Amino acid sequence: MLSLLAGAVLAAVCWLSWRYWQERQYRRRPYVAPAVLDWELQTPNAQTPPLHRVAVLGDPGAVKTDGTDPILHLLSFWQQETGPAGTIVILGDNIYPTGLPAPEHPGRAAAEARFQALLEALGQYKGNIVLLSGNHDWNKGRPDGWEYLQRQEAYVREHLPQAHYLPTGGLPGPMSLQLADGVLLVVLNTQWWVQTGARPPSDSKEPFRQLQLLLEQNRHQRVLVAGHHPLYSNALHGGKFTAKQHVFPLTTVNKRAYVPLPLIGSLLPLYRKVVGAAEDMAHPRYRKMRRRLLRVLHQFPGVIYASGHDHNLQYFQKHGGHYLVSGSGSKTAFVQKGGRATFVHEYQGFFSLDFYANGETWLRTLEPGVTDSLQPGPEVFRLRLQPTHEAAPAVVPLLLGDQVA
Repeated sequence: MLSLLAGAVLAAVCWLSWRYWQERQYRRRPYVAPAVLDWELQTPNAQTPPLHRVAVLGDPGAVKTDGTDPILHLLSFWQQETGPAGTIVILGDNIYPTGLPAPEHPGRAAAEARFQALLEALGQYKGNIVLLSGNHDWNKGRPDGWEYLQRQEAYVREHLPQAHYLPTGGLPGPMSLQLADGVLLVVLNTQWWVQTGARPPSDSKEPFRQLQLLLEQNRHQRVLVAGHHPLYSNALHGGKFTAKQHVFPLTTVNKRAYVPLPLIGSLLPLYRKVVGAAEDMAHPRYRKMRRRLLRVLHQFPGVIYASGHDHNLQYFQKHGGHYLVSGSGSKTAFVQKGGRATFVHEYQGFFSLDFYANGETWLRTLEPGVTDSLQPGPEVFRLRLQPTHEAAPAVVPLLLGDQVA
C-alpha cells in the first residue's frame, strides 16, 4: 500500500515538473497555430482605409489612474489611427474588484477613480462607444449585484452621455446597433444567465430565439456579437490551470495566497474544471447559457463573437464562426497554447476588427511595447476572417436542450 502511495506521489511530482517545464517554454509568448504561421505575409487587399473599425477591449477595471496606463495609451493611438469611423466596445468588468459601490462605501473613491480614468479616455473619442457589464460589475455575481449594475449604468449616463450602456437595465438582450453600412453589432448581457439573486425579469430562453431571428434577418451583413463570457477558452474559466496552481491552489483566488497544498491542491483545479465556480464555463448556469448560445451561433458561419472575462488574448475558429477573448485590458493571466486555439497570448492588449468596403474583415492584435509600454508594440498576429455572406446551412429549429461542442 505504501509503495503504491509513493508511486502515485512520484508520478504526480513528475507530471507537475514536466508541466512546469513546458509552461516555462511558452508562457507570455504568442502562440500561433501551424496552419496560419504565414500570417505576417498576409495583408489587406483594399487600397483604402477600413469602412469601419471596432476595438474590443475587456476587463479594464484596474487601469492606472496616474496617466501612465499602457492600455489607455494604446487605446488613444487606436483612436488617432481610426478617426470617427469606428466603435470601441468595452466588454465588461469595467471596475475591479466589485463594480461601483454606494457613495458611502469605503471602496467607492478607489472604484470611482479607476472608472473615471477609463471614461475620460473614452470621452476623447468621436466614434461610437459601447459598454457592457461583467460579473465584477454585478458585485462579483452576489445577490445585490443588480443594484451595483444599475448604479454603474447611471454613472455612465451622467459622466459619458454619448456612450451606449447595453443591454439597458441589466436585461439579457439582445440589442443591436448599426455601426456602418453592412456592419451590425449585437450585444448580449451574458451575466444575466449566471447571476444569483435579483435580476430584471425575463424569459431565459426567449433571448436566444430573438438572437436567432436577428441573425437570420441580417445574413447579408457582417455581424459582431459581444458578450462578457467566452464560449471557448484555453484559460482559467475554461478549466486550464498552471502547475503552480496545483501546488498553490489558493492563488487562483488570491495571487498572494502561497499556501502549499501538494496533491490535495489538485482537487480545486479539478473541481473548477468539472463542476465550476459561478464564473467558470463548467458551472451549470454558465454551461447551459453557453450551450444555448452556441446552438444559435453555429447556424450562422462568419459571425464574430467577442468576449472578455479571461485575462489574455485568444482567437478560435469553430463551425465557421470566429470567437475572441480580449480580456487583458488591465490584468494578465495564464493561457494554455494549442488545443482548439488559433492564437493565444498572455499579454496586455486588445483586438481590433477592421471591416473593409470590399467585404474583407481583418483581425488585428494591438499590444503595448515591451521596452516602452506607452508606445504600441509590433503586431504579433493578424488574420483575414472569412466573409459572413458565404453559403450557410438552413436554419435549424432552436432545440435548447441540444448539445454542442
